[in-house]
Amino acid sequence: MAIPDHLIEEVRSRGDLVEIVSEVTPLKRSGRTFRGPCPLHGGEGPNFSVDPNLNVFKCFTCGESGDIFSFPMKHLGMGFLEAVRWVAARVGVDIPEEDRLAPHVDPHAELYEANAFAAEWFRGRLLDPEEGRIAREYLAGRGITPEAGERFGIGWAPEAWAGLATAAASHGIKREVLTGLGLLREPTSGGREPYDAFRGRIIFPIESLSGRVLAFGGRVIVPVEAHIPKYLNSPESPIYHKGETLYGLRWSRGAIRKEETALLVEGYMDYVSLAAHGIDHAVAPLGTALTQQQAELLARYARRVILLYDSDTAGLKATFRAGDELLRAGLEVLVATLPDGEDPDSLVRAGGADALRRYLRDAVDVLERKVQILERKGFFTSIAGKRRAVDSLLPTVRAAADGVLRGLYIERIAERTGIPRETIREEVESGERAAGAAAPSERERRARRAPPPGREPMQMPRLGPERNLILLLLRDEQWLERAAERLSPADFQDPILGEIFTELLHLHAEGGRETGTDWLQTLEPAAAKRAEELLSDPEGAHITHPDRFFEENVREIEARGPRTRLREIDRELQRAEGEAQQALLNEKAELLRSMRRAGFVMRVGSTRRLEAREGGSGNGGGSR
Repeated sequence: MAIPDHLIEEVRSRGDLVEIVSEVTPLKRSGRTFRGPCPLHGGEGPNFSVDPNLNVFKCFTCGESGDIFSFPMKHLGMGFLEAVRWVAARVGVDIPEEDRLAPHVDPHAELYEANAFAAEWFRGRLLDPEEGRIAREYLAGRGITPEAGERFGIGWAPEAWAGLATAAASHGIKREVLTGLGLLREPTSGGREPYDAFRGRIIFPIESLSGRVLAFGGRVIVPVEAHIPKYLNSPESPIYHKGETLYGLRWSRGAIRKEETALLVEGYMDYVSLAAHGIDHAVAPLGTALTQQQAELLARYARRVILLYDSDTAGLKATFRAGDELLRAGLEVLVATLPDGEDPDSLVRAGGADALRRYLRDAVDVLERKVQILERKGFFTSIAGKRRAVDSLLPTVRAAADGVLRGLYIERIAERTGIPRETIREEVESGERAAGAAAPSERERRARRAPPPGREPMQMPRLGPERNLILLLLRDEQWLERAAERLSPADFQDPILGEIFTELLHLHAEGGRETGTDWLQTLEPAAAKRAEELLSDPEGAHITHPDRFFEENVREIEARGPRTRLREIDRELQRAEGEAQQALLNEKAELLRSMRRAGFVMRVGSTRRLEAREGGSGNGGGSR
């Protein structure tokens, strides 16, 4: 049975072809791509190219090319489904075994189809010689080329009262679907039909990492009354949660990985303008303050973020609020200070990419930027001012997840104010204790995050059992002996996770790991990188029932062999006859009995069945 498309796209969006190819051939950065010897034909020159933005490869000698699934197919001789499973195991997406797969019916297909139709309709209006003329002239005046417009799917919503509604109705799209997505609005006065919500606006489709249109942003291009917002964004819906999405990440993630740095800008126009001028490692939040989910999403691709918000009072407030969220996600946070009255868009339009890069080079740490502002306002010239300055700086210190960075922040505040380091440290810790006492329980936080009545929760794929188990073993060494009694490194389909498991067993046998991460140096680079990512993954700190979490994931790994053999027997039975057929039936019956004794048949890969048998109600908090 085929793997559902939504899982294939999830694997594709999470996979990193540069990382995969680097394990079999050395790659070096060469402009926008990575180059090295071709592992497919055994070449020696740097003729094999990997594009991190598109996740595709090409050998200019043997002519082979393809995507993240084609590479293991051609290098390891896999079939397509096998290649998808191989990549999935490496990126932590659990692909159910065939006996767990069922035809996937997307409950939100109608919403995605409506958004896709709207995006195409908006795009068509922009390209229409007459309807889109004013919008095309506006975009050209802002330095947005037709190529950039095509790349980002930019469209135009004409002033007509219900142009989209009429076109959608002719294609069988229900009015209530468009209203639920925020594409139509009911008039405040009676007697008129619903109208197009984005009338008279440039349209920016908001896409998922896999390319599906989730929502829209619209910008007016002519003077409007004061009560009409310049920007209009789609409301939240079952497929769109603005606090969990970043505009532009789909297109920029490869460049962000390559640069190891992301630029955070305020809106769609800044993002598109930078991309049109060759600066392609930016993202933008979606009309709200940066959330912790967005910060953690960005941390999957970058080590450093440079904030490029306006320098007015509102912009600085947003800058420091975003900076604290990014620090909590473990990122290095810098602030670029632009000239008064300038923003990233105006800078690149006037002077090109180089005009902005000089300010990026001069970006300073977020705490240092706070110190500069407080210094300019004279806070450090009086005792009362120093007290207020410290109160302003401490939230950023508390937000720093990196212990070394936190220590440097405390040192800097002590240096600038003359207050002893220990006094500042005590202030930091007392504030954390007070915040912890007032913090809601995990149950309360989950309740607050629960979707309102009528909205289904966002569906996320379960993460792979091998990855889950290593996540637990890295956090708590007590589980190693129990794991060693039931599994060996050969049970791991992902060779990198198998290497980490082997090293953990060796270190445990030698007396245990020392604190810190020095032990990672004993691993191969790819394994060390994966272990470091898992150590920093916040999920590991929230495994609320580790005993059940351990058991569930070990059972999932143990069950693979018997399930595989059952499928082989079923295939062989289709061809076998006579005694051979009876022998296979006997083997199948004995295998099913042994699986039943081990508890596998009750599950057959299903967490829900195992939980029903054990009286549980969840996977222990380990899956996201």
